[in-house]
Amino acid sequence: MAIKQSELILNPDGSIYHLNLRPENIATDIIFVGDQDRVDKITQLFDSVEFTTQKREFKTSTGIYKGKRLSVISTGIGPDNIDIVLNELDALVNINLETREIKEKHTALNIVRIGTSGSLQKDIPVDSFLLSSHAIDLNGMLHSYQVDEISHPEIEEAFVKHTNWSAKKSYPLVIANGNELANKIISDTIFQGITATAGGFYAPQGRILRLGLQDEHLNSKIDSFNFNGIRITNLEMETSAIYGLSKLLGHNAVSMNAIIANRANGTFSENPYKVVENLIEYTLQKLIE
Repeated sequence: MAIKQSELILNPDGSIYHLNLRPENIATDIIFVGDQDRVDKITQLFDSVEFTTQKREFKTSTGIYKGKRLSVISTGIGPDNIDIVLNELDALVNINLETREIKEKHTALNIVRIGTSGSLQKDIPVDSFLLSSHAIDLNGMLHSYQVDEISHPEIEEAFVKHTNWSAKKSYPLVIANGNELANKIISDTIFQGITATAGGFYAPQGRILRLGLQDEHLNSKIDSFNFNGIRITNLEMETSAIYGLSKLLGHNAVSMNAIIANRANGTFSENPYKVVENLIEYTLQKLIE
């Protein structure tokens, strides 16, 4: 059955609505960044760039890096943007945009997020790299989908109990990364842990300016959570949405974090841009191995 025009929205040139992309414009190996300016910082390392477009905060460039075709896409900030980006990327490879019908053969994308983050644990220092083994969704976006088969209720229940999680908030969901892709990228120099994905930057991550917090002790509870040796290592705003939607849609996803701050000891990287550059180079090398 054809998907209605109101649900699968295309631009007059046939490209997908928000991303402004056609199927031939993207590779199956994709790097996500939050900042649109970071797209060029990655593609300047490419041997060649075949395509670039931008609509709003969503900038895409596709090219060749050491013989491998890669796309780099800026997602902007937050789980709501990830909802747009992942659904539209999936449509590009798994829906026939002309007939508006789902393809019989499924295509899986490999998605690596490269972002910055602050560590919640004293032993994960600034200037280090962290791979998110899991993400815990604290923002609620994924509850709009059928997530029971991809979540980890034993970890979720332990977290709710440990934090005395408010029933007025969205119930936390824990999603694992794409294991095969993670094994390709991991090394002995990379930290691992659960990444908490908040729905905002200030109160949702425990920051206070002029407004008080619903639970002023939540960050310390998050810091001290431990499930069979697995800790929550950092806070950001995208990873749980990337992991959840990728699992649901049959794609492989890994989130790589350049640790530029340590909130446990109050330190900040002396050269955060260099840390990000190093993570970009590390990730690109792993993708071509």
